[in-house]
Amino acid sequence: MRPIVVKIGGSTLDSQDTTIEDLVQLQKEGVPLVVVHGGGQLISDWLARLGISTGFVNGLRVTDAASLKVVIAVLGGLVNKELVLAIQAQGGKAIGISGSDGNLLQAKVRNLDLGYVGDIIAVDPIPVKLLLKAGYIPLVAPISRGSVGEKATLLNVNGDAAAGEIAKALTARKLIFLTDVDGIYDRSGKRLPKLSIAEAKGILASGIASGGMIPKIEACLKALATVPLARIIDGTKPHALLKEMANGEGGTSIVAR
Repeated sequence: MRPIVVKIGGSTLDSQDTTIEDLVQLQKEGVPLVVVHGGGQLISDWLARLGISTGFVNGLRVTDAASLKVVIAVLGGLVNKELVLAIQAQGGKAIGISGSDGNLLQAKVRNLDLGYVGDIIAVDPIPVKLLLKAGYIPLVAPISRGSVGEKATLLNVNGDAAAGEIAKALTARKLIFLTDVDGIYDRSGKRLPKLSIAEAKGILASGIASGGMIPKIEACLKALATVPLARIIDGTKPHALLKEMANGEGGTSIVAR
């Protein structure tokens, strides 16, 4: 069975959230799941504690050498392992990895202005496939193998982009973004329930999408090369993931055809 790739952000995970519960329930029902997680707000919190300034360009965090260490520690350590613990505490099976493990994600530096931020150039899905075959939920932190000149380094890659690239490489059945808004809206504030690839590209070109929605739409478009359906939904609603799998109401669908 082709897996479902789910991208979860920190904004959808709080003490009242049901995402972990939903993931465990779906796993028990035999649904193969791959989870890519973010953690941007927690990174910002830790950078502030350490007195390290931070900023964003088109939804991507500017990452210098000092902030890269915090990104790696928070995403690959704190967030990833707490999510693994939460799933296992509810009876699920999960293993946390980063995109640098097993060369899952390989990236190149996007540009010097963004620092150690990578664009994904290759995906090796074998580590994820092995974990799925063994009955685990792979939990992927968006950190990639890369290089600066001839020196190997870790790179911060956008979690939405990572989810899209992994979904494409796995030829996933569906890509689901759990976020804190109920899909994509037009200029009048009306939710757009369904978009074609051409319409989604138009949303990007028109400037209607902004901030963190830009990389989500870009990731959907990337994934749709092999994935039939991408969904952007409000993950803060109770049992949003279970309801999505049952009937797919609300949110925005971007379809390959």
